[in-house]
Amino acid sequence: MESPAFDLAFELAYGRAVPAAPGVERITAENPGPFTFYGTNSYIVGSSSVAVIDPGPEDEAHYQALMAALAGREVTHIFVSHTHRDHSPLARRLQAATGAVTVGQGPHRPARPLRDGEINPFSESSDLAFVPDIALGDGQTLSGDGWALTSVPTPGHTANHAAFALEGRDILFSGDHVMAWSTSIVAPPDGSMADYMASLERLMERADRLLLPGHGGPVTAPAAFLQGLKAHRLGRERAILERIRAGDRGIAEMVKAIYRDTDPKLHGAAALSVLAHIEDLVERGEIAADGPPSLAATYRLL
Repeated sequence: MESPAFDLAFELAYGRAVPAAPGVERITAENPGPFTFYGTNSYIVGSSSVAVIDPGPEDEAHYQALMAALAGREVTHIFVSHTHRDHSPLARRLQAATGAVTVGQGPHRPARPLRDGEINPFSESSDLAFVPDIALGDGQTLSGDGWALTSVPTPGHTANHAAFALEGRDILFSGDHVMAWSTSIVAPPDGSMADYMASLERLMERADRLLLPGHGGPVTAPAAFLQGLKAHRLGRERAILERIRAGDRGIAEMVKAIYRDTDPKLHGAAALSVLAHIEDLVERGEIAADGPPSLAATYRLL
C-alpha cells in the first residue's frame, strides 16, 4: 500500500506557546488519543492584535494556557476549521473572555442525510452548538494587525471543514484535512471520500510551502506529501476492488484483510473509511450494493 512519508516527530509542550512559524505560535491541548495524536493544536497568528485558529476542546488547562499566551494582546477573530469537539467548543469561552468574533465555514452538517435506520457513529464527536458569527465563503479574506487569512474550503473529513491560508506567507492551516503524522478520518455520513479527494486535488494546485495541521507537527514539503496522500487513498481504493474481486462481499471481511496489521481497536474506524471509499465507488458506477451502501450491505463488481 502506497503511503506518504509520515512524520511522527513533534515538539510536545503542553501548557505553553511555542513558535510554529514567524508570527505564529502553537499551543497543544492535552487531549492525546488515537485520533488526536498528542492533542489538538491551537494557533495564535499576529503580534499585538491576533487571531486564534482552532481554540480546541472545552478543557480548563488549555483555556488557561491560551489566556496566558494571549495576555496583553487583543484577540479580534477566532477561526474554526471544523466542528468536532476537539476543535471548536472552547471558542465560546474564548469569545466571552475576549469579545472576538468567531469565524468558520458554517455550522456542523453531514455530507449526506442519514439513511433509514442509519446511526451517525460520530454524532457525539460533533459540536452542534457552534455557529460562527462570520460564515466565511470560498476565497474570502479577513485581516488584522499584520495578518490576513483566506478561507480554503476543504470538505471531506467533515462537510464544513475549511483550511485557512496566511496571505503573503505560503502557509496553510490545514486542520484535520492534511496532517503529517497520519491520514485523516473520512467517515460517512459526516465525511465524504469524493469530497475529500476533490479537496486534496485543490490543495495540490496550490503552492504552499508549509502546512500547519490540527494535530502533530508541520508538513514541510507539501507537494510531495499531498501526492503521497493521494496515492495512499487510490491504493486503498484498489485494495477494496481487489478484495471484492477475490470474493469478499462485506466490509467486515475487507477490513480484516486490508487492515490486518492495524490494531483491531481501530477496525471500527477503518470500516467507516472503507464505507467512504465504497460510497464513492458506487456513485462512480464501479461496484454495486444490494441496497444503499452501508456497513451491513453486500457488494459486487459491475
